[in-house]
Amino acid sequence: MPSCPDAKDRGKVLPEGFKMAVPQKNEERLMTGEELARRPDLNPCELVNGRVVPMASAGHIHGAAESRLDLKLALWAEETGSGRVLVGEVGIYTLRDPDTVRGADIIFISQERYARRGPSAFLDVAPELVVEILSPEDRPGQVKQKILEYFAVGVDRVWFVDPRRRSVLVHRSSGQVETLGIGDILRDAEILPGFSLPLSELFRD
Repeated sequence: MPSCPDAKDRGKVLPEGFKMAVPQKNEERLMTGEELARRPDLNPCELVNGRVVPMASAGHIHGAAESRLDLKLALWAEETGSGRVLVGEVGIYTLRDPDTVRGADIIFISQERYARRGPSAFLDVAPELVVEILSPEDRPGQVKQKILEYFAVGVDRVWFVDPRRRSVLVHRSSGQVETLGIGDILRDAEILPGFSLPLSELFRD
């Protein structure tokens, strides 16, 4: 290929076969999950297809429901020794290359699954249970997308807790959901044997 003309040749007709290098527009650089883990200044946020998505800070109603449910689940897990309860925007990979890292409010993961985790900063193995506390900012489309992602990676149950409606949506699959109200009891004999929490206690004033 002919070489690029030097200064004395500028302004002349370019030789046949010469191709001018045209700078391309800057391509968007996507972030990986491990890079996100090294950027605490970006929190609270999630990573969706390599792009940082800011999240609103939790309000006091959200925080109260999260705290009560976390306490009950953690006590049950400690008494039974069946697994771990993690809380506070727990990072879970739901997609790789580009990376998606969802931040769950609460999770329960069995000892067996937890032992299979890799060295990543965020969980690369699916927990049995993911709990999300709904906020007014949450849009139905975003909630549905999270449900699909969680079940796609092997999560067994997804609970969406709605403090304002005092209800819990229990998803056993992406298409199977049960709505619990204030007179019901939150339980799951399959993945949380022996655990129970009346919603009247979860949503007490």
